[in-house]
Amino acid sequence: MAFAILFDSTRCIGCRQCESACARRWNLPYDDTIASEEKLSAHKLTAVQTRGDRFARRMCMHCQKPGCASACPVGALQKTADGPVVYDAARCIGCRYCMIACPFQVPAYEWNSRLPRLRKCDQCADRQAAGKPTACSEACPVGATVSGTREAMIAEARKRLETNPGDYYPGIYGIDQVGGTSVLYLSAVPFDQLGLPAAIGHDPLPDLTWRALSLVPGIASTGSVLLGGVWWITHRRGEVARAEKKERGS
Repeated sequence: MAFAILFDSTRCIGCRQCESACARRWNLPYDDTIASEEKLSAHKLTAVQTRGDRFARRMCMHCQKPGCASACPVGALQKTADGPVVYDAARCIGCRYCMIACPFQVPAYEWNSRLPRLRKCDQCADRQAAGKPTACSEACPVGATVSGTREAMIAEARKRLETNPGDYYPGIYGIDQVGGTSVLYLSAVPFDQLGLPAAIGHDPLPDLTWRALSLVPGIASTGSVLLGGVWWITHRRGEVARAEKKERGS
């Protein structure tokens, strides 16, 4: 049973409660300055964007067949059976091929950190596993963001389209784009006016991520580099564990 988020831009009032809830869930800073940043970053994992007289949301799309996970050479990104694409910092080697492979330009990197990590929404995987809604959908006061099973979210989107067809641009973004996503969109205007790529195609991107993997230097196949990589990963796991322990203690 895969979970999904439905965002209905016709209902969004730009209150940014979803941003605030996301920041609290991740223990990230959030103030008026950060609220005014209408883009994803290492400290902002969902962003409300002003599009003329409308609002849009940016977050990880949690593709059904994610290009980021396919491009990752060490399995630091994984698509779970429940829908979320999750990240394991202990495995990450910082190659950033996921950033190249993502068609939505979502993954952010902690460029200024001594121990940099990839940062992105994980669709509140722990909350959904416990039967709870995502933090952003729970915080939304107008039903612009709702969450549940992907089948239920598609059914809800179709119901809204059928009930008020004049309010919507026909179609549900995310049903089959790049093989389907776990974040779905409704809009009153063409989806590209919300900042979503229109000519993205319907084929799953893992078929195309060989382009990202082809950037891996040929020397990476030599034994010495492989052994060095094993040492690096093992060493990084220890550093990540110590950093996380320090954060919990602070």
